Amino acid sequence: MRMARRRTLDRDTGLIARMTTTVFLLGLIYVVFFVVLAQAFNLGLIPIILLGGGMLLVQYWTSDKIALASSGAKIVSQAEAPELHAVVQRLCMTAGLPMPRVAIVPTDMPNAFATGRSPKHAAVAVTQGLLDRLEPDELEGVIAHELSHVAHRDVAIMTLASFFAMVAGFITRWGFFFGGGFGGGDDDNNSGNAFVVVLLVSIVVYALSFLLIRTLSRYREFAADRGAAILTKSPSSLASALVKISGAMGRIPQRDMRMAEGLNQFFIVPAGLKSGLSNLFADHPPLEARLEQLRRLERGLEGL
Repeated sequence: MRMARRRTLDRDTGLIARMTTTVFLLGLIYVVFFVVLAQAFNLGLIPIILLGGGMLLVQYWTSDKIALASSGAKIVSQAEAPELHAVVQRLCMTAGLPMPRVAIVPTDMPNAFATGRSPKHAAVAVTQGLLDRLEPDELEGVIAHELSHVAHRDVAIMTLASFFAMVAGFITRWGFFFGGGFGGGDDDNNSGNAFVVVLLVSIVVYALSFLLIRTLSRYREFAADRGAAILTKSPSSLASALVKISGAMGRIPQRDMRMAEGLNQFFIVPAGLKSGLSNLFADHPPLEARLEQLRRLERGLEGL
């Protein structure tokens, strides 16, 4: 079983190298952020670690519950959704993964996502709109994509990567709304100066980490597409599903799209498709780039 997992979910070494570099740069930025916080407010390293670590653990352990609740997903049993369970179960056996919880989101918007801190605590959710629109082989490609995210622990990685950017963003917004002054006096002036330093560093940290996290997210989508193509041995099925989902997005009411945008980093195709320069800041690669990778994988599999 372990050999099958290594074979079916093998990853692109070049892609792994780019993701590793991105994570390293994020880590370097966050180390600088820690040092500035400690120096500006005369805090020891231990209090910062305890505070940041506690907040991070809460987010890490509850990310799956938050995602499922936010989407309105309902966990379904095998009796309630036998065909969906059968697809997930078959792919999990092929990939050597434990069976995740299976959920359906009662919305016409076609989409899917995976969540959970580890393969043993994962959930795979699909929308009713996706089930209504896709052929069985296309659905299999989408589920395989989500299981690749589970196997690669992408939810945990993105949670860790984005946490301190969220903290920096909070400090930035707090500073803009409430300002850094705390009154008169030398001590107050020193506190105000320290806050200004932290605010400026927070802005820089948030901006740089925003770009790096979006880059990392795009890499992970490419990796999940590749994992799905290899797992199913049918890159064209996933490509067909991506085209159908993207095409159907344009017919979904804008109100529903706006409500779903908060879960974009989880979805296989983001709600509210973007084009042009906005792709530079997107958390998913452009559709054409994903299709081109799948076409290359299709040609590679045909040559075997």
